[in-house]
Amino acid sequence: SDCALEHKAMKLEEQVRDLTERYRKALADSENVRRRTQKFVEDAKLFGIQSFCRDLVEVADILEKTAESAAEEAEPSNPNPTLKKIYEGLSLIEAKLQSVFAKHGLQKMNPVGGKYDPYDHEIVCHVPAEGMQPGTIALVTQDGYKLHGRTIRHALVGVAVESQE
Repeated sequence: SDCALEHKAMKLEEQVRDLTERYRKALADSENVRRRTQKFVEDAKLFGIQSFCRDLVEVADILEKTAESAAEEAEPSNPNPTLKKIYEGLSLIEAKLQSVFAKHGLQKMNPVGGKYDPYDHEIVCHVPAEGMQPGTIALVTQDGYKLHGRTIRHALVGVAVESQE
């Protein structure tokens, strides 16, 4: 009977070890799920406006181009005061829009002079390298934007290449 009790005690100890191990794994799994869920919620808070921002940067592009056109027409040679006021108003709206973008973590990329990065830029043309290193961004045809460090619209760029003579 002592042998049977020892055998039963060993079996119970093995079951306790097995259940303890399973319990630890279940705790670790639940902690991982909790962390992943928390990260997902945080990302949703940060990037939930991503689609809205993509649409809004198109409006910012139109506003910027309109302000540039008004600036060209409102030169000192053109004494039209209404056009000058329209340009000033557009400039104020554009500045306010950019400050609202910054407040919510949306930033315009300024890649001219920097290295080409396929995660941030899309090459639309190659430009002869005149005083620039090959692979450097020489011009931007459409501004790119990042939301809290994540690219939501790639900048369309021209990259400097060695001129072949």
